[in-house]
Amino acid sequence: MTEIRLDAVYRLSGDIVAREIAGELIIIPLTAGIGDLEDELYTLNEIGKAVWQRLDGTASLKEVAEALALEYRAEPGEIEQDVRGLLEELLMRRIVVEVPGR
Repeated sequence: MTEIRLDAVYRLSGDIVAREIAGELIIIPLTAGIGDLEDELYTLNEIGKAVWQRLDGTASLKEVAEALALEYRAEPGEIEQDVRGLLEELLMRRIVVEVPGR
């Protein structure tokens, strides 16, 4: 399993398409081997979407968590834990990737 580092920068995989439908973010794998089944869809709730929108390949995971803590007026440690959990799942399914050399 890949270690989730707060100083690392992550971006969305080029092997997915995401669309917002009725307020829900739907993630669709484009290639076989992503996710458990190649035709499986993934959805994210409001907080998941907020994280997703910030995984732009420029901000570190710590910066993403800090921005969310401010936006949602939450404890930074709690937000960091939640962001790490989501990112672990997204990385495992190859929906996001780490930006190399950052």
